[in-house]
Amino acid sequence: MSKNNENHGIGMHAKEKISNTIIYIILTLMSIIWLTPFVCIVLQSFRVESTWQVGYVVPKQFGLGNYTALLNTDFPKWYLNTFCMALVVAVLQPLFVLCMSYTLSRFRFKMRKPLMKFMLILGLFPGMLTMIILYRVLKDMGLTMANAVPGLILVYIASSGMGYYISKGFFDTIPFSLDEAARIDGATRLQVLTRIILPLSKSIVIYTILTAFMGPWGDFIFAKYISFNTSAGMNVAVGLYSWLNKDMIASRYTMFCAGGVLVAIPVTILFLLLQNYYVEGVTGGSVKG
Repeated sequence: MSKNNENHGIGMHAKEKISNTIIYIILTLMSIIWLTPFVCIVLQSFRVESTWQVGYVVPKQFGLGNYTALLNTDFPKWYLNTFCMALVVAVLQPLFVLCMSYTLSRFRFKMRKPLMKFMLILGLFPGMLTMIILYRVLKDMGLTMANAVPGLILVYIASSGMGYYISKGFFDTIPFSLDEAARIDGATRLQVLTRIILPLSKSIVIYTILTAFMGPWGDFIFAKYISFNTSAGMNVAVGLYSWLNKDMIASRYTMFCAGGVLVAIPVTILFLLLQNYYVEGVTGGSVKG
């Protein structure tokens, strides 16, 4: 009997090893397929023998000419616009989201559930439905075209409180007894939030900041709509896309690749440094509230 159990254990171990090997092979192939376009863009950004699209990937001559040439274009302005938007939104949006999440998690008031359902229903409608009216409102306020940056910031943070779902779910996992003990000791609601809840919610706070920063950084459709082909109001996504028209792509294709690399660097670094908090924030907030 023991010999049969031993053989069965060896067989199970072999099956598990084969299964893991197949999974690793599949994941490796998927990673190669996913990374290939990025590797090609990086290599093309260092190509200096020509500026147009060519039929090979590895450059014949390497150099930093495409990166230095970006300084003589509107790219620095686009990059600064994007960075300013991402930085302001990364500060203000988490403030609204965390306050809304704390309110809906800790307070019990008459319209709490109807309010949550109302925001959930509003979130089901695609954002494109509001583009026309938002453009008209921003245009009347003078926040389009060259002044698109403050207009986009206003749009990004205006309805940010509706994205409370994950943060509220995380706050719901923190025992209410901590709040009650702090309140008995004389702490205010604000002190409970800042001194007890937020220190215990480091992962969800960082997750909220990271997602808020990445939103404006990669926005294209609405940013293009509001800037309306005005270079002074463009972000990097819209600005780089303008180089892909038939009149400019021949002379700026490699510069486009170089710009794409520079755009990806900040977000990549942030995600690599904070990926543990990102995963913990998503999984910790994915509970029934």
